[in-house]
Amino acid sequence: MIRGKYPSYIVRVWEEEGVDVHMEPGDEELIRDYTSDYLGFSYYRTSAHEYSQPFYGDTGGDQGTPTPYLESTPWGWQIDPLGLRYTLNELYDRYQIPLFVVENGLGQVDEIAEGGKIHDDYRIDYVRRHIRAIKEAVRDGVEIMGYTYWGPIDIVSAGTGEMKKRYGFIYVDRDNEGKGTLARMKKDSFEWYKKVLASNGEDLD
Repeated sequence: MIRGKYPSYIVRVWEEEGVDVHMEPGDEELIRDYTSDYLGFSYYRTSAHEYSQPFYGDTGGDQGTPTPYLESTPWGWQIDPLGLRYTLNELYDRYQIPLFVVENGLGQVDEIAEGGKIHDDYRIDYVRRHIRAIKEAVRDGVEIMGYTYWGPIDIVSAGTGEMKKRYGFIYVDRDNEGKGTLARMKKDSFEWYKKVLASNGEDLD
């Protein structure tokens, strides 16, 4: 979809898997002439396989072996903004088209403090560090179209089916058992991210 042709090994894969691909005249030209304009991808964490043994965490899926050098969320997702910079450089070197970080965010347990405030400094720190990593990748020469956070408002986690695992800048009054008023409350990160957007990522303080 990006290079405009199938990889060199694909015919052998089709043969070994018993796949019969019927190509019409002109198909290869269409693939060549209508490639993707950019590559969008999600980034939450890196994975490292110690001795090639995958580690499966409590959110499902292959998470790799945890490294002692990184912080982890309560769900075992390790926080690695430097890994985002590395990934951006690796993907840009491989494909040479603009990149778009379409998902990046932090699932955490948010508590309501006195006065109905939600002090989620950990979320602000997470986003700040990842945006700084993107800016460093831009300085490295990577062409980046944009960045979107997952997600602006608390929702049921697709990975664990929980409301307890919260992502948003806006708190939703609902628990894992489906109880709550659904009232919305701005977290500290709401006003901070609003400022980040207004400054096009320049004001990260």
